[in-house]
Amino acid sequence: MATLENVTNVRPLGEDFRWFLKLKCGNCGEIPDKWQYVTLAESVPLKGGRGSASMVQKCKLCGRENSIDILGDTITPYNAEDNETFKTMVQFECRGLEPVDFQPQAGFAAEGAESGTPFPEVNLLEKDWTDYDEKVSESVGIYEVTHRVVKC
Repeated sequence: MATLENVTNVRPLGEDFRWFLKLKCGNCGEIPDKWQYVTLAESVPLKGGRGSASMVQKCKLCGRENSIDILGDTITPYNAEDNETFKTMVQFECRGLEPVDFQPQAGFAAEGAESGTPFPEVNLLEKDWTDYDEKVSESVGIYEVTHRVVKC
């Protein structure tokens, strides 16, 4: 959820966009302290020829192999009409891993709500971003970025 000022179409940019997550092992409940990222650009084969995933990892505590895959066709922009409401922007297929937290960072893009001016380098690490739209002489911004992880 965010408050948008004169921008729309806030979205992750490119297949190399990094979704920074805290991931919980579904077997033992271990949640490593460090942030881990998954991207559409990376694909790792699963054991036994069962397809592939964005990340495959072995839990350091219990040794179980788990995976998480970004469902690319679920990636959806956050638009002006979504202002100050929660909206699902991405879904993951989880096998033994559960996302419990998300950290937005660099790699987002947006555009001017009235002008269509592209803003290709939006960094949301600080949960706020501001710029200026020269075409319409207005400030633009994304404020109070919050999120929630929902299990399906």
